[in-house]
Amino acid sequence: MKIMSVVGARPQFVKLAPIAHACARAGVDHIVVHTGQHYDPMLSDVFFDDLNIPAPQEHLGIGSGTHGRQTGAMLAAMDEVVEKHAPDWMLVYGDTNSTLAAALSAVKLHIPTAHLEAGLRSFNRMMPEEINRVLTDHAADLLLAPTEVAREHLRTEGLAERTVVVGDVMTDVLFHTRDLVAGQSSPISEEFGFPKGEYFVATIHRPANTDSPQRLEQVLDALGALPHPVAILAHPRLVAKAEEFGLPIGRGNLHVHSPLAYPQLVASVDQAKGVITDSGGLQKEAFLLRTPCTTVRPETEWVETVEYGWNVLVEPGPALIEAAMRPRPDDVDATPYGDGHAADRVVETLIRNAR
Repeated sequence: MKIMSVVGARPQFVKLAPIAHACARAGVDHIVVHTGQHYDPMLSDVFFDDLNIPAPQEHLGIGSGTHGRQTGAMLAAMDEVVEKHAPDWMLVYGDTNSTLAAALSAVKLHIPTAHLEAGLRSFNRMMPEEINRVLTDHAADLLLAPTEVAREHLRTEGLAERTVVVGDVMTDVLFHTRDLVAGQSSPISEEFGFPKGEYFVATIHRPANTDSPQRLEQVLDALGALPHPVAILAHPRLVAKAEEFGLPIGRGNLHVHSPLAYPQLVASVDQAKGVITDSGGLQKEAFLLRTPCTTVRPETEWVETVEYGWNVLVEPGPALIEAAMRPRPDDVDATPYGDGHAADRVVETLIRNAR
């Protein structure tokens, strides 16, 4: 039994870790392909060390580019890799250009394809990620849904027979990492001297928030105007756009920090007053750590975080400040994202459905 995992961006490396460990436990031959979509070491290679993931057997080195050029380059490179290894399953993760390119390559070469994190929907087709996830779901042979909400989306689209709810592998790795860093101090607290529970962690990188100088300045101004310090983990896209527009990122109470390795991120978010983000994964990580989240987007794929009161969707400006400073939500015992054993169920499902 041979599974090929294709990854290329920080959230996918996090999801890969428990899958790699589950494959090892099950005695499955696991081939890891790194597309090179994220080429900053703090967003890429360091994750393999931090999460104890075996080094990729294949590294495509694609790098950045427009969506069309990047996806096309990945698709062209993937054909040779797929034919070389001839896996029993192609496993693709999430909603990036790497996800779509790997899925297209596999299905056209008649390799059974499974989509991990299937069925997530923002219903905003202006988001490149939404297009990637919808096309991948409709191309794939097996849809590994993280939640019952995701299953219902797939049922509505006529894909119920291909769907299995396995839980969310991000829950697996987050719980494991949380336990590893328990008792450690937050790197944000150490480096900036912010008291525990009195600072925010922010990440902003989506095109909707960074491609317009007016919109980006609104976001940065709101973050800088918060009455508590904010450490923004500066994604390369944010840095590039701020430089292009001549906008300083640091201002007021907003302090710039480079991206953190995953264990450091978990420790920092766990000890923060709140999270402010436009990331999909970080919303869920904040919920699992029970750190209030404010999301600078009009929609979210992780609707449960909003339904339980731990996440609020806002526009930049006064609404962002008000939401970030809201009282802490009531604690909940709900586990919509699983019990921390999703990866084993993924591998068991792939073995059971192998052709």
